[in-house]
Amino acid sequence: MRKPFPEATPLSIMVPKVLQVFLNVALLGLAVTLSFLLMRSLVEFIQLLWTLESYDYKVFLADILLFFLYFEFIAMIVKYFKEDYHFPLRYFLYIGITAMTRVIIVEHDNPVHTLLNALVIFILIASYFIINMTPRERPEIANQHEKKLPSSLIR
Repeated sequence: MRKPFPEATPLSIMVPKVLQVFLNVALLGLAVTLSFLLMRSLVEFIQLLWTLESYDYKVFLADILLFFLYFEFIAMIVKYFKEDYHFPLRYFLYIGITAMTRVIIVEHDNPVHTLLNALVIFILIASYFIINMTPRERPEIANQHEKKLPSSLIR
């Protein structure tokens, strides 16, 4: 009779560990690059405030949203390492909402595309709302419901 799960071999143990190390190093490199870009954007904002040049407000808003995209990606990488190598879905939704807002600000010449982009933002916000409304750990919720029921109803 065949076992449902074969025993672990050294290769099946080593390959995921090597890939995890590669992923962690790549994410650290990405975090350093994003941190550099974030600081560069911050310096550009400070220079803009000191020079008081006439600046297109659309470009300025797009730059601010790009700054927040850098910030959100860095926060997501930090969360990845803090939550035992797990990317929370809500950070992807934050990034998607910010990115689509930036697209609307930068490219709003076509009304149909702007409407579709706004629809995408609405779907992302609805997804975020649904994620926040659903319990994160379902077994604990089931146990709470059992505790509230009378013992005669639990079998």
